[in-house]
Amino acid sequence: MATSHRIVNILLVTGLLAVTVPLAQADEASEQTSYGSKIGNKALNGFTNIVTAPLEFPKNIVNNVNQTNFFYGVFGGFLKGIIHTTGRMGSGIADLITFPLPTTPIVHPSYIWDDFDVDTTYGNVFRLDKSQAAPEPVAAVEPPPAPVAAPIVSTPVAVPPRAPGYDQYQYGQDTNKKLDAVFTHKMKK
Repeated sequence: MATSHRIVNILLVTGLLAVTVPLAQADEASEQTSYGSKIGNKALNGFTNIVTAPLEFPKNIVNNVNQTNFFYGVFGGFLKGIIHTTGRMGSGIADLITFPLPTTPIVHPSYIWDDFDVDTTYGNVFRLDKSQAAPEPVAAVEPPPAPVAAPIVSTPVAVPPRAPGYDQYQYGQDTNKKLDAVFTHKMKK
């Protein structure tokens, strides 16, 4: 019994460190230049994605409910959560296995709490991280002059006049009322 509590405590502390350390290193992320810091960040990113992958379930449910209705949001978000949980966990495992290679993250956003309202996407696999590469020298060459465009001659297009009192908002409301009436009539059958 004591060993199971010890294991749970170790996992909780490890999870908390995995969440707080990337936040502390966020400012330093743009200044990474050494090989050690790149592979360390990649290993930490992989471990964090493995630990936080189940958070894709609530993320996708909330995002789908906000974008659609409640029922589709819950069920569709749960299914998307399954897909993105396995995807984030798989990319975390791949990052942990290949951490000696300083590559860019596979999953975007890198951490689940970055841009929580943005759907998770997966990018290029095993592209080298070229952050902080030596700046290329800028040559002092003037750009060529812009070509002069020939005047465009077009024929006028006749636009039919709008009916008096036309209001796009009102038109949309009338259409919605008609669709609601048809839907209500069909649902009563």
